Amino acid sequence: MAAVRRSPWLAPLRLALGGNGSVLVLVEGSAGLGKTRTLHGLSGLPEAAGARRSLWRCGAAQERPETGEGPALLLVDDAHRATPQERAWLREVLERPWEGLAAVVAYRPEEVDTAGLPLGTPAVSYPPGLAVFRHRLRTWGVDRVRRAASEVLGEQATHEAVARLHACSGGVPQVVADLLGALGTGSGSRCTAADVDAAGVPVRLAELVLSRTDALAAADRPVVWAAAVLGEPAGRDELLSVAGLDGTRGRAALLAALAGAALSEVAQGRYGFPVPLAATAVRERVPGPVREELHGRAARVLARRRPVPWAEVARHRGAAGRRKSWLKAVEKAALAAVESGHHQEAIGLLERTLAVPEVPARYRARLAPLLARSAVVGLRSDQTVEVLTQAVRDPGLPVDVRGQLRLDLGLMLANQVGDLAAGMRELEAAVEELGEVRPALTSRAMVALAMPEWPTGTLAGHREWLRRAAGLVRAGDSEEARAAVAANHASLAVACGDPQARELVAALPVDGPPAGCREHAARGLCNAADAALWRGSYQWGGELLSAGLDLSARIGASYTEQTAQGTRLLLDWWAGRWAGLGERCERFVADTADMPVVAADAHLVRGMLAFVQGDWTQAVHWLTALGAPAPECTRMPLAATTAGALIRLALVRDDPPAAAEQARAAWTAVAEKGIWAWAAELAPWAVEAVARAGDAAAARRMTAEFVRGLAGQDAPSARAAVAWSRAALEECEGRRPEAAGSYRQAADAYRELSRPYAWALTTEGAARCSLLDGTEHSGARDETARNGVDGTAGEDGADGGRAHAVASLRRCVEQYTELGAVYDAARARTLLRSHQPPEVRRPGRPAFDDRLSPREREVAELAARGLMNREIAVVLHLSPRTVEQHVARALRKTGALSRRDLLRASP
Repeated sequence: MAAVRRSPWLAPLRLALGGNGSVLVLVEGSAGLGKTRTLHGLSGLPEAAGARRSLWRCGAAQERPETGEGPALLLVDDAHRATPQERAWLREVLERPWEGLAAVVAYRPEEVDTAGLPLGTPAVSYPPGLAVFRHRLRTWGVDRVRRAASEVLGEQATHEAVARLHACSGGVPQVVADLLGALGTGSGSRCTAADVDAAGVPVRLAELVLSRTDALAAADRPVVWAAAVLGEPAGRDELLSVAGLDGTRGRAALLAALAGAALSEVAQGRYGFPVPLAATAVRERVPGPVREELHGRAARVLARRRPVPWAEVARHRGAAGRRKSWLKAVEKAALAAVESGHHQEAIGLLERTLAVPEVPARYRARLAPLLARSAVVGLRSDQTVEVLTQAVRDPGLPVDVRGQLRLDLGLMLANQVGDLAAGMRELEAAVEELGEVRPALTSRAMVALAMPEWPTGTLAGHREWLRRAAGLVRAGDSEEARAAVAANHASLAVACGDPQARELVAALPVDGPPAGCREHAARGLCNAADAALWRGSYQWGGELLSAGLDLSARIGASYTEQTAQGTRLLLDWWAGRWAGLGERCERFVADTADMPVVAADAHLVRGMLAFVQGDWTQAVHWLTALGAPAPECTRMPLAATTAGALIRLALVRDDPPAAAEQARAAWTAVAEKGIWAWAAELAPWAVEAVARAGDAAAARRMTAEFVRGLAGQDAPSARAAVAWSRAALEECEGRRPEAAGSYRQAADAYRELSRPYAWALTTEGAARCSLLDGTEHSGARDETARNGVDGTAGEDGADGGRAHAVASLRRCVEQYTELGAVYDAARARTLLRSHQPPEVRRPGRPAFDDRLSPREREVAELAARGLMNREIAVVLHLSPRTVEQHVARALRKTGALSRRDLLRASP
């Protein structure tokens, strides 16, 4: 009804229902556009409540509505089916309307006897006092289809599924509803474009189009069959050529198909089905021999176009049974798609072709490398992996072709599937099989093995692979191979803090003439951006990320573009741009569900968001389950950061032994790799965990090792983490004045880096150490005790210092609240409450009536986030019994039915 509410005829219709004037609205819409729904919506207008309301369907043998004086809403449906008697009665009513008549007549324009005249000839003689309007119903756009899909499927439908749903339905609401009805009966898992295709043709649509086709004379049906085989709107000459009809006979057949609504003029001079799925329904009913002939003629017709649409030519040749010419067209189509950067198109075509067992070996040897190359640049599917796995086992393949396939299969297994061990095996085998016969490809396998982010190998080993690859490309003449080496050399230099890193990145061939050079340049930019961000060079990393995303989109490098989108999620987390970030992460995970390596960034960010919001159960799920890759298959900086988040979670839950065990394992992995900048998000929590577990000496060794590993490197975030790690160790050892200074040093560094959450955590640490007294505490302490919940103020000898700490703590609370860090805000408010001067108020408890008190609101927020009573008690330094009472009062005051409802119910 949104379009109706904006219609110019709605105000006159309402006036007529109030007894002022008379109005006629002609609602025009093809089958399935929602005419009946529009009429029912109008019957519910408030102005219609005091009027006579009649809903009359033509051709249904209903008794005619009463006519006469006074306000009346006459709703007439299916006027195209009106009998001569019904049509005569309608004409009489509309030619002699009375004051207060509001008539709405709905019809299908394609089924009226005379185009443009819903009530037939001659035209109705509308009197001057009757206001007449025509309202044309429109198909839905993609956004409206997306809303409908969300109502039925929730968040399960991918963007590709929605786009396919819109495309195959033509945006016709009834067809969309029928398809969603079929999709909604599934298992509740993710809905993809393939699922939309598998839903088939809705019965309602199939019966409509088949009945219209069958109503034509037998000599006229081939033109409809031709349109169905083509599957897209076509000009008259092409359509008639495919149908095998000459000019005179074909013209008559096309006119008959248009008159019978079997076909439509979809665009000027182009004829077909307004709902693409209708073509499928008709095509499936065409007799097999006739269908093959139609496909053969379609292939010849399309081969005359310029440029030739080789993918469509291949489809028609294959359907016509012309195997050899089909494979030639497939190869041309795939090459054209790759050259234009449409890798997903090439992948789909080649997957379907290579899945056919009868494809000869010589064609497999030519087509499989095309599929592999496109899948590495684009987004692979499980079918791609299966096809290539089978291909490399084919003993008939030449060794160098097998090595080429192993190279791309290894890249997919490692980069996209997440099976790192299998990917490394394929890459090493590719180096052996390619050898010196194909030096450009051999170097490509070597630079893949030189990627330092993977947990396998050491930094020295990666540098050796890169050295060998560079030697091969210097001796060869492949620009693409040189671009591949340059891309990996640049990203490795950035990751290691090499002074030449910026120069190497600037030299990437972003404008290189071969398409492969630009693909490697895009990969190099995005990988360098990721490496720069992990080192804390956020401005430069952001610039590289934008450049890499732009280049990836322009050349169709879908995989590279997706990985960069994941990196952007991390950047937004560090920068404190958290509004809507959780939803973006969830959409990204849904869209990349079959590629855990690509989705890993989103899993991490979503898990950390859940943690700061106090939803620790969800934090564990996002960080360790729900498709998150295992640590041994996760990029090293990401694995270290994930470990840091899980260590902190164990500390909050007062489990120092578990936290220390995870800290030692993660620390060992980083130490073996040797790139210490990647410990920036791990070190503070790992040092604290080991110290709190009672091994302060090991924590000191870790801190010293961290400092040595960063010697001479440009790693701003790691430098800040060194100060934070020292502060955590000093606080665990009871050296609070020193800890306060180290925390302030870390906070200053994070402020310079524009990382608001890290700044708030370290500023809170400085305030905490300044406020606590000098009483010695055990090295094993929980996060609540660390936060000063003993209620005593530190005797620092200066009220100004205490006031400064309290003011800093207030700023932390404000920062946490602005970010949405519910857990941290509650913890900091508890510390602040125990140290700030009490407010002067009248004796007695404040009266909040049915409103939540500040403490009840804190408890309610944490309970709604999923924390248990004992966890809330730890955060807010309350007894579990007190928390239970606060929760009970919050439920009573808000009327919430459960703890989860408290956030929605809180005023």
